[in-house]
Amino acid sequence: MDDYKELLERGKKALPETTKTSERFIIPKIRGHIQGNKTILSNFIQLAQRLGRKPEHMLKYVLKELATPGEIKKHFVLLGTKVPASRINEKIQKYADTFVICRECGKPDTKMTKEGNIYFIKCQACGARYSVYSKI
Repeated sequence: MDDYKELLERGKKALPETTKTSERFIIPKIRGHIQGNKTILSNFIQLAQRLGRKPEHMLKYVLKELATPGEIKKHFVLLGTKVPASRINEKIQKYADTFVICRECGKPDTKMTKEGNIYFIKCQACGARYSVYSKI
């Protein structure tokens, strides 16, 4: 038994002081530009796919939060006003916190379903299921 404890202590000493933790789920930043008095977002649809949600649902949420008109046009999103990328990224982060990341375990492995007028989030990692209140 003493040999085991000795090996265990030697193993602990060989470990680094701190281990680097990195999130496996990082929300990419929105890419776009302002053209006249409109904002064109070039990677919104890819961003929605990365989050595992329908682009229409995510856009509806973002438009309501920004209080601006907008629509999906082929491969990009057109917003009716000038909106800085930082505000859009803020709203996308809020969307992810509400509709993507699990409340219980904090992982992004969730599926969203709609039953009637209520959205339900089901976590594939921990099995939690809960409703999400949304006015969209």
